[in-house]
Amino acid sequence: MDGLGFTASLVAGGVAGVSVDLILFPLDTIKTRLQSPQGFKRAGGFRGIYAGVPSAAIGSFPNAAAFFITYEYVKWFLHTDSSYLMPMKHMLAASAGEVVACLIRVPSEVVKQRAQVSASSKTFQIFSNILYQEGIQGLYRGYKSTVLREIPFSLVQFPLWEFLKAFWSRRQERAVDSWQSAVCGAFAGALAAAITTPLDVAKTRIMLAKPGSSTASGNVLSALHGVWRTQGLPGLFAGVLPRMAAISLGGFIFLGVYDRSRSVLLEFGRECP
Repeated sequence: MDGLGFTASLVAGGVAGVSVDLILFPLDTIKTRLQSPQGFKRAGGFRGIYAGVPSAAIGSFPNAAAFFITYEYVKWFLHTDSSYLMPMKHMLAASAGEVVACLIRVPSEVVKQRAQVSASSKTFQIFSNILYQEGIQGLYRGYKSTVLREIPFSLVQFPLWEFLKAFWSRRQERAVDSWQSAVCGAFAGALAAAITTPLDVAKTRIMLAKPGSSTASGNVLSALHGVWRTQGLPGLFAGVLPRMAAISLGGFIFLGVYDRSRSVLLEFGRECP
């Protein structure tokens, strides 16, 4: 991948990440409160729906940029013309992207989710409390559960997105437009969101657990078992509808904005060497 492609992926990924995180933040807050152990009303209900937005705003650009730089680089590195190997290439690229992006995403997510369920606390105050009580490792609580959520999500979303774009392109005998890429992203995102909701519930419980509790240790299977024991199947799929809505809309905005921004930046770069 040349310097122009690197820069285009960096900027386009960051712009797409900021766009979707800020536009869909209220849906994310509702989803987090539905999944919280204290329940929706006690976590804040519909009050303070933008609690935690500074954390999301700060983390979204570098998080999305890191993902797409890695995603595009691995796709370039694993270049193949075989249609049979194409899904595997997209799966590996997306998985690598998630592992790298989660190094930035998880601290931002920990602070954001704690702010979402305690709307009276300021974002910086929550950040300071985590560092004081738990140290740096507190900011990375839930890293493993987040990666375990994001990799299966990406294994579904990105190969499906690429397949739908290629299928649509063949049917109309030309490259898909940005809005068509966005539609493909919305469908792929909704399906991936539904499938991985139990892992998202486990991740939320781990990040919101009290320091020193068994759930705070980060064991995903233990967190899932605890939810199953107390709330059954509905608990494992708590927040599935706002999650699907947010990620479907997010896929439409995120992947549409990314495709459009990247193509514009590449075109501009070629015209202005």
